[in-house]
Amino acid sequence: MTSTPELLRPGSYVYGTWHSRPDGQTLYDAVYGRPVAVLSSEGVDFAQALAYGRQKGAALRRSTFHERARALKALATYLMERKEDYYTLSLLTGATRRDSWVDIEGGIGTLFSYASMARRDLPDERFLPDGRVERLGREGTFVGRHLLVPREGVAVQINAYNFPVWGMLEKLAPAFIAGMPSLVKPAPQTAYLTERVVRDIVASGLLPEGALQLVSGDPGDLLDHLQEQDMVAFTGSAATAARLRVHPNIVARNVPFSTEADSLNASVLGLTVRPEDPEFKLYVKEVAREITGKAGQKCTAIRRAVVPRGLVEAVTEALRAELARVTVGDPARDDVRMGALVSVEQRERVRETLSSLQKEAQIVIGGERDLLGGDREKGAFLDPTVLLCPSPLTATGPHELEAFGPVATLLPYDTLDDAIELAKMGRGSLAGSVITHDRAEATELVLGMASTHGRLLVLNRDDARESTGHGSPLPQLLHGGPGRAGGGAELGGLAGVRHHMNKVAVQADPTTLMAVTREFVPGAEVREDVVHPFRKSFDEIQVGDSLLTHRRTVTEADIVNFAGLTGDHFYAHVDEIGAREGIFGKRVAHGYFLISAAAGQFVSAAPGPVLANYGLENLRFVEPVGIGDTIRTRLTCKRKIRKDLRPGETRPTGVVEWRAEITNQDGALVATYDILTLVERARDAYDPLPEPPESEQVIPDAAQA
Repeated sequence: MTSTPELLRPGSYVYGTWHSRPDGQTLYDAVYGRPVAVLSSEGVDFAQALAYGRQKGAALRRSTFHERARALKALATYLMERKEDYYTLSLLTGATRRDSWVDIEGGIGTLFSYASMARRDLPDERFLPDGRVERLGREGTFVGRHLLVPREGVAVQINAYNFPVWGMLEKLAPAFIAGMPSLVKPAPQTAYLTERVVRDIVASGLLPEGALQLVSGDPGDLLDHLQEQDMVAFTGSAATAARLRVHPNIVARNVPFSTEADSLNASVLGLTVRPEDPEFKLYVKEVAREITGKAGQKCTAIRRAVVPRGLVEAVTEALRAELARVTVGDPARDDVRMGALVSVEQRERVRETLSSLQKEAQIVIGGERDLLGGDREKGAFLDPTVLLCPSPLTATGPHELEAFGPVATLLPYDTLDDAIELAKMGRGSLAGSVITHDRAEATELVLGMASTHGRLLVLNRDDARESTGHGSPLPQLLHGGPGRAGGGAELGGLAGVRHHMNKVAVQADPTTLMAVTREFVPGAEVREDVVHPFRKSFDEIQVGDSLLTHRRTVTEADIVNFAGLTGDHFYAHVDEIGAREGIFGKRVAHGYFLISAAAGQFVSAAPGPVLANYGLENLRFVEPVGIGDTIRTRLTCKRKIRKDLRPGETRPTGVVEWRAEITNQDGALVATYDILTLVERARDAYDPLPEPPESEQVIPDAAQA
């Protein structure tokens, strides 16, 4: 039996202080129906909270992507050390340990993921160059490029009750990396868990002041005070989203409004699948897991199970057997696999929807079972329920009504076109899945369903071992969907970061654009020094540092020797007659010979700060080089990327990206590419202190130990 803590009074954290009241809305635990918390946001000045976030957000915007990433990683580590406190509170929401794992550690894992993505894929800057430099004039003196900069407002995040930790952190992570402060408004039913995590975040001191605010309780007139630089991200029902989207102030100020709405997600079992196939068992287990996970309270859960008509009976019996093994009761017990819905009110809403669904479908799996702990009346328990709609193409209820609980409807189909049509009748979904081992069938279903889905999983025997399942959003991939699903675009890797930034086109001369973006722009002024660039450390090298090499005339011996060395005897290089009849009209040097020859021109051979070649990117061969042509290379520092020290590393380094341009005797470009070099740098404040040599380590004596 879950123990009842002292009555909680979740507070709001706004304009740098905590606000709470002794009275307000009483919340009840989902398992036994006992009072668990009192919630109120009375007294919160929402205009002041937004103004505070905008003002204090300046410090966050001044930090770089890498600095934000380090803070996010440190925060994730800090929260992970305190996760057991969150698990204890999560039991009161009706969630089992497994359900809570997705919410708690899944949410913290999202912080880790965004910290990693930002360090790996974003520059150590507070802006993001986007796309390539566009040449806007014939002579190359006028160019343009897009930049992404943080919006100077507050990201208002209105979350649903079903994932009180993950729902907050999956929005906070990309907004924070983008440099935008967050104001979180959790759903009241589980706000006490969200508040507990925010208390730890505030206590950690790891985020800049104003980067995170929390409103526990009614949002009051919050939306009335939004301004053009603010944003709103909403998770919840499609009906509520539609109402909020047309709020007069949001419309008048054109405030970006992103929705991740509950949707009638479908899972399709392929026509080629037979009951004895592994895919049949995978399908049954996936549907059962989505029905019972979080007691069906997932915006990505399978609501419509689309199965071949000839397999309806087999799927029904297999589902009945699978669901019979699901024990329901107090989630604190080890022998319970499914807990309660979040509240009695939510259970009654599901029952009402279930009753409406039965106008076009009948229950084939259901009925009350014995509870293993919990209170059947005061708690919010609802047993797993499966319906069958015999004529789904002409029905409306299964495609319009969502029972946000442990409920799914079987929809029989006869052809793949019918299956696709049924999936699309949900009018837009966050997630869909296709279970088949037939690649042609999978292709037809995926491409047929793609326009109305945000994410599609193809599940079969080959990927089942690693698959995260139908209902699991991942930080690297889009979490959102068109139509009924809201049209939002949460997560999606760096797309979630870009969503919180303003895109501006900057037009200038190449040298000025290089100064603004701190990345080399073709045509910009370069700096040539008597010191070879490879003799400079990471800290000494500057963007625009350049070297123009000596010349080299390509000979027939070069081509023959390179062919012999590599085994590349392509006719254009070694066959005089074939080459004459080819597109070049003559024998030409190997493209990879040109790269090798260029390296010989610009490399400084002696040991120095350049430690290794780190890679080569964006290679293009522009013009052929024949026997007797003369080449030279210009090497220019394009950008610099500081690397963190990894465990076990003692030598601080950074990556320098160089633009290499090989030209011929006429000055024409014959090849261009980017070279990455690993370069030694000085130790800085972000590097861990080096371990002292063993001889210098102080070993405490037994008494001190």
